[in-house]
Amino acid sequence: MSLERIDEWLDEVNQIGKTSAAGLYRLAYTKEEQDALDIFRGLCEKEEMSVREDAAGNLIARREGTADVPAVAIGSHLDTVYAGGQYDGTLGVLAGLEVIHRLNEKNIQTTHPVEVIVFRAEESSRFGTATIGSKLMSGKADPAKLASLKDKDGITFPEAVEQAGFSFEQLTKAKRPQTDIKTFMELHIEQGPVLENKQRSVGIVTGIAAPLRLRVLVEGKASHSGTTSMDMRKDALTGASELILELESAARNEKDNHTVATVGSIEASPGAMNVIPGQCRFDVDIRSTDTASRERVYERFVQAAGHIEKTRGLSTQMQTLAEETPVPLSSQVQDCLKEVCSNLNLTPVFMPSGAGHDVMNMAQKWPSGLLFVPSVNGLSHHPDEFTALTHMVEAVDVLEQAVRTEADEGRPKKQVEVRS
Repeated sequence: MSLERIDEWLDEVNQIGKTSAAGLYRLAYTKEEQDALDIFRGLCEKEEMSVREDAAGNLIARREGTADVPAVAIGSHLDTVYAGGQYDGTLGVLAGLEVIHRLNEKNIQTTHPVEVIVFRAEESSRFGTATIGSKLMSGKADPAKLASLKDKDGITFPEAVEQAGFSFEQLTKAKRPQTDIKTFMELHIEQGPVLENKQRSVGIVTGIAAPLRLRVLVEGKASHSGTTSMDMRKDALTGASELILELESAARNEKDNHTVATVGSIEASPGAMNVIPGQCRFDVDIRSTDTASRERVYERFVQAAGHIEKTRGLSTQMQTLAEETPVPLSSQVQDCLKEVCSNLNLTPVFMPSGAGHDVMNMAQKWPSGLLFVPSVNGLSHHPDEFTALTHMVEAVDVLEQAVRTEADEGRPKKQVEVRS
């Protein structure tokens, strides 16, 4: 049965990266990540798939089709954040393996080959840059930027790649031709509460939100907290607080566009209880799948900065750290997933993803789709992360039928098949 099989696979893979501390530690290009890939390789070989690693170390397991045509691919990752959970990424690659198992069990021959891809270095935890493996496969990686990366121990990205048995100079050879892949699909835990709150087991993702990231410096004048009257103060921290609240208000006004804004880091100086802060620095993350909506939040934030300069006698500086473009996902793949859900009597939620995934790189080269499954309490990147296997199986049912549709170029079957 799918439940027992997936549960066993999860347990086997998640033995890798365990320590005496809570959570899993399978960081990018470490022995632990490679050990997890080796276990997955063995599971794929039991399903009689051919398995190879590309120049970046991405693992590509392939079930041949009946024709020499582009593959239908499923993929995700096995690396984790520090003290990561058991489902983020791992569930996605095991979903792909379960689809292959079902095809074999039912003796279904597809016209197109079906691949399961495990991308390296999806998480940004070690090097501060995410989705490296899929960037390399889709040709979106910047080798110069990769060469500049270091982890917290001072190990450079090129050194880590070489230590893992790969050549940094050869990484770009992982880029695949347009003709290699017909469709790409990823299954991932939601990492948010929407599906759980709506009591739905499947989400169809419409696009990946992209961040506009700013570093803001508010400058006033440090002075004695006891001798400076309230009307004479140039308090950088209270000015920054006003700015942050205005940012929150602006994002709330765009909630129908699923736009969000966050200040997750703030520092006031000189940092003494009896000194009015003369400087305050904070970082802003504004995300949306709607660029115009994100821009409206930004413009209102800039206007608020001008207001506090005039009313509080402060100065502000803004540095743009990143300004990325939202990635829409294929309407063709969304329609396929929607029709499959209908045939399986499932009602999906159409929703954006506020977090980045490998699919966002693949979608810039091939028609791509992303399925979400519920994450209890919206928890992710945490040892207590949990997704019910019953939800997982329902999502795999959708994934299987979508893969069969794409790989055979037929229509989804109208009857609901008995699950294996």
